[in-house]
Amino acid sequence: MDMEKKDTMGRAAIVSLFDEGTFVEMGAFVRRQGETYDAVLCGYGAVGGKLTFAFAQDADRQKGAFDAVGAAKIARLYEQAVRTGAPVVGVLNSAGAVVTDGAGALSAYGQLMKCVSDASGIIPQVALVEGVCGGMAAVAAGLFDFTVTVKDRSELFVNPPFNVGGETGTTAYAAANGLSALTAESQDAAVAAVRTLVGLLPRNNADSADTDPADAPDRPVSPAGRTGAALVTELADAGSFTELYAACGQELTVGLCRMGGMTVGVVAGNGAADEGRLTAAGAAKAVRLVNFCDAFSLPVLTLVDNAGLAMRADPALAGALGKLASAYAGATCPKVTAVTGKAYGAAFTLLGSRALGADLTLALPDAVVSVMDPAAAVAFLRNGDVTAKTPRASVEAAWTAENLADAAAAGGDIDDVIPAEELRARLCAAFYMLSDKASGTPDRKHGVLPL
Repeated sequence: MDMEKKDTMGRAAIVSLFDEGTFVEMGAFVRRQGETYDAVLCGYGAVGGKLTFAFAQDADRQKGAFDAVGAAKIARLYEQAVRTGAPVVGVLNSAGAVVTDGAGALSAYGQLMKCVSDASGIIPQVALVEGVCGGMAAVAAGLFDFTVTVKDRSELFVNPPFNVGGETGTTAYAAANGLSALTAESQDAAVAAVRTLVGLLPRNNADSADTDPADAPDRPVSPAGRTGAALVTELADAGSFTELYAACGQELTVGLCRMGGMTVGVVAGNGAADEGRLTAAGAAKAVRLVNFCDAFSLPVLTLVDNAGLAMRADPALAGALGKLASAYAGATCPKVTAVTGKAYGAAFTLLGSRALGADLTLALPDAVVSVMDPAAAVAFLRNGDVTAKTPRASVEAAWTAENLADAAAAGGDIDDVIPAEELRARLCAAFYMLSDKASGTPDRKHGVLPL
């Protein structure tokens, strides 16, 4: 047992994840026949006081080689985690399968994937790629709710980089292509990021992640001049915003934060990136977040500052936008939308509009809701109004003035136009109001007849 308790890379990672002194190992005596230890370490403990299960592939033991024994230990851990309704963290760092096991090694990965897939939507799952995560292990990592990588240390790939070339497998590649939700600067920072995520998430799909608010819900805010992450940071409880997938689809900012103590998923337009014009990559990460929030009944806040769609040929865009519409329309969790800047064309419709099922839609007084970009609208509809005395810029300004948020509110597409400083207070109030929202139509035997 000396080797089993020896400090190793995997043990250090898993112990550092938990609150000090709370880690309890599971299956410590389970090992491969003829070996004195196994390459997978399993256990449970507390993360910020919350019961959490974790497993780690230990690169210091057989280079983390994965086999049926390790898969069985992980399956046992998942069984307990689902029964107790507790999150799972997987620390991935392995040179690959035990090749000499043949088909058994392939089945071991299949067993891991089934565990993660079966638990999806029941308990939160976070993967930490500590080192090498290649082949089918990378496929398994993609099944977790969120994947965290370590800059210049993690390697995440399906096909080996030496086969396909380029930057495949690097942390920068994983981040730019949405394979990792967070890239940390160091191992310690990665563990801290995982702990933050676990703290923000509910224990399971029947639990609440709400806490007592550490920031006044009615605190006045200053949204002016802010977009994307800067705006979310201004509106959220102080220090609570964790951005996800920051390196891809930068016209949208997505992440998790607290609003008045409630954990909320956020999709925010980033007008600083091509005026927020939607791309397939941005739509994909928004779909991922909305779908996750709906699975765990977390509210979704959408902040719109997007000037329509990206002006480039992209065969993936139509499909990605269709999935975005489906994600919002199908989500039964609380959905609140605020138009804070530009909302042109399809962006207004697709980003949590009332038509797609938003419970409440707000707008700031200077927000613009237009069927198309003002320049395009004037060129298409009012080009004849442009004269030497009335330059094009003046006609475009007139179009913008005619399409301020109050016009959309008059048509019922916006519920209220509110002062900018009240935005946080109104959002918190909306989420409190919707906290007991029922999904679907409430059951009843029949209505009560009048006298």
